[in-house]
Amino acid sequence: MMKFPAVRATLPATLLAATLVACSSATPPPAPPPPQVVVKTITPSEASVTVDYVAQTEALNEVEIRPRVGGLLEAQAAVEGTRVKKGQLLFVIDAQPYEAAVAQAKAALALAQSAFDQADRDLARVKPLSTIDAVSQQELDAAIARHDASNAQVEAARAALQTAQLNLGYTRITSPIDGVIGRAQLKVGGLVTAYTTLLTTVYSTDPMYVNFAISESRVLEVQRELGMALDQAAKSNRSFKVLLGDGSEYPYPGRLNFIDAAVDSATGTLKLRLEVPNPEQLLRANQFARVRVTTQNLKDALLVPQRAVQEFQGKNYVWVIDAEAKAQQRDVTMGARVDPNWIVAKGLNVGDVVVIEGMQKMKAGIAVTARDADAPPPAPAQAAAPTEAKPAAKP
Repeated sequence: MMKFPAVRATLPATLLAATLVACSSATPPPAPPPPQVVVKTITPSEASVTVDYVAQTEALNEVEIRPRVGGLLEAQAAVEGTRVKKGQLLFVIDAQPYEAAVAQAKAALALAQSAFDQADRDLARVKPLSTIDAVSQQELDAAIARHDASNAQVEAARAALQTAQLNLGYTRITSPIDGVIGRAQLKVGGLVTAYTTLLTTVYSTDPMYVNFAISESRVLEVQRELGMALDQAAKSNRSFKVLLGDGSEYPYPGRLNFIDAAVDSATGTLKLRLEVPNPEQLLRANQFARVRVTTQNLKDALLVPQRAVQEFQGKNYVWVIDAEAKAQQRDVTMGARVDPNWIVAKGLNVGDVVVIEGMQKMKAGIAVTARDADAPPPAPAQAAAPTEAKPAAKP
């Protein structure tokens, strides 16, 4: 009987030797390519440092429309929210009671005038008789008193007629200024009370005021940065930018025309006001906006994009590519933000190459492939055209 242990022992050894030969002949995998980043070379450039303040618009003139006489509101002549001119009719109050008062005052004036005419004639008759002692001095004095009293009654009746005519005219309420009429506070048919009921408000729209306030600590800083006192800035032609609620810039600059005399002790702020043209009616009263004040104009500022600056434990740093194309981390001290850039106050020098895209790939000392952000992007590689398959030859 034959035995096979020797064959079983030599077979695994043969396979192991073949495996070792195959492994020794395999080439190691290629090293990964260096990461690609986008960089920007630091060069000095001009920059304007600005500060934004929350502001609110105000109408140059805001007039509350209240009636001078009472009665029922008969008509509303102006449409709410539309532009009105000075003297344009807005509301009409029932005029019938005031027309009757005018008629009554005219009758009273006619009665007083008739009494005065009679007293005047009596005095004219008495005066010649008094010279020849045909009438007593008492009768002359009585005639003069009746004449003067009648004259006073005429003046009083004439004033009453003027008052009645004024009240009749007050039943037609007109706009005292050019502007935009607000919402009516009372509907037609409502009862109005003289000098009390608010009918509506008319807002002047061109020009407009823009009010804002700066903190007490910023007052001296702004004066130093402007190079002049605030009251001198108000008298100068210096303009200020106004930003609307959607972030867009208002097309007309504002001019500083008012500075409060004292700092508000409750808020610790100083109130300022701009005057801006509003020909297209873009601004409305009580609209929120922002005032942008240029505080510094720098000629040799070092700017980096804000996305290039990273923060860790309260410190800022950027990645810099050295002369050997290797990444190095650099701590920096930042200044004011100038959208979309950031002024570097300390930590960078002119000519430094800063990474602005691909920071997540960075490690200290690794080599990178850098592309300048100002250089045009490389053209995409064209794919080779596919070759048409040749038909197989017939056997």
